[in-house]
Amino acid sequence: MGTDDIRSALSRTSFDFRRPNGVDLIERTQGFHDWLETCFDYGIWSYGRATDQGPRRHVAILNDRGERTEGVNFASQDYLSLAAHPEINAAAHEAIDTYGVHSAGSPALVGNTSSSLSLEEKIADFVKADYVSLFPTGWAAGFGTITGLVRPFDHIVIDALAHACLHSGAQAATKNISLFRHNQVEDARKKLAKIRAKDTENGILLITEGLFSMDSDSPDLAAMQELADEYQATLFVDVAHDLGSMGPTGRGVLEKQNMLGKVDIVMGSFSKTFASNGGFVATRKCGVREYLRFYSSPNTFSNALSPIQTAVVSKAFDIVASDEGRTLRDRNARNGIELRSFLKMAGFDVYGTLSPIVCAHIGEEDLGRVMGRKIAELGLIANLVEYPAVSRKQARFRFQVMANHTSHDTIAASRILANARSEVTDEKGRLKPLDELSWGPAAQSPLTAMAKVKEIGGTDEQAPSIAATG
Repeated sequence: MGTDDIRSALSRTSFDFRRPNGVDLIERTQGFHDWLETCFDYGIWSYGRATDQGPRRHVAILNDRGERTEGVNFASQDYLSLAAHPEINAAAHEAIDTYGVHSAGSPALVGNTSSSLSLEEKIADFVKADYVSLFPTGWAAGFGTITGLVRPFDHIVIDALAHACLHSGAQAATKNISLFRHNQVEDARKKLAKIRAKDTENGILLITEGLFSMDSDSPDLAAMQELADEYQATLFVDVAHDLGSMGPTGRGVLEKQNMLGKVDIVMGSFSKTFASNGGFVATRKCGVREYLRFYSSPNTFSNALSPIQTAVVSKAFDIVASDEGRTLRDRNARNGIELRSFLKMAGFDVYGTLSPIVCAHIGEEDLGRVMGRKIAELGLIANLVEYPAVSRKQARFRFQVMANHTSHDTIAASRILANARSEVTDEKGRLKPLDELSWGPAAQSPLTAMAKVKEIGGTDEQAPSIAATG
């Protein structure tokens, strides 16, 4: 293997293998496998990794080949650090003692427990809605609500950068899909006006998010709801990333924009802040909840959330709404402010505004992958996001901030990313010639890696902790 192999591997993305040719559905996956193996050989594949500890500040991770690295963790979405909270663990144990471990049915067929029903009521009160329906995952909640409500003769107007579950749901529901430019209300207006000029009889679902996870920005929700009302459309807002983690009382961007109880449909996920899989849809109409229970396939034909999950999520909502929750949000915000500041001082462009998501712009996909290999060597765990998840040549590292990160962690992360860039780029900021770089799996001794992190970022004593370590 030589530089030609590396160059070929770096020049391709997963999108190139999305539509393989051939009559044999099994054999035609081989091209992707071969490319993946080459990426593994050169240490430029950073996806599909697993942790042996859960989402902690410092973790050891394994890739599909069992190769192990260790470092400060900005790759886990546990924004308030509730995944190992003692009250969360206690709630899970109590649920096992009361219900066992399995719900053993769909919500339509005795799968719900009394814990599920009380959680629905708690969420409805929290988001100032009247009715809530639970789903087995956040993806299912987004996809299932769209496919449950929209029919082939209806229309969908959706933000071009909305989550994959929302676009997939739209594509499964109807061919009448219009994309509007990201967060551009006037462009959405043009799409709606064009539809209503031709069709005054069928429904329109207008879809956006409270906080976009690749750009850390938000739309004007009041303007979007006014737009929906003007054109007899229904507004759908995905609050997966901001609910619980933002806002004075944890009610997210809806709270920050004074839109609680004013949006037609609110969909959320439990996996970012509420320490569990699962999702929900909240509405002001009972008919929507009942309709989705029987016409949303991911709800009707999937097993209900387990009693462990509903107990965990319920306790997480309690913590989010408490004084402790406010303290945890403040800590997360401070960490976000620090990380954004340190990355900017290191010369990185940072996307969006303050949130638990901090994205540092890299640009070219090949540079991002080579930097990804280097940061793993230096003891930083962060997710590279590249095309097709974002536009071409807009690769970025997405840091997911947790409440129990420390100043030491944010300093280390920014310095490691800067050091990685300087080691693999020339004086003009371009990727060095491939034959001047080292290749192979990220080589690291765990002890050496953490020693490097402490050397780069200082110790917790030097940078006072804002929360207990994970």
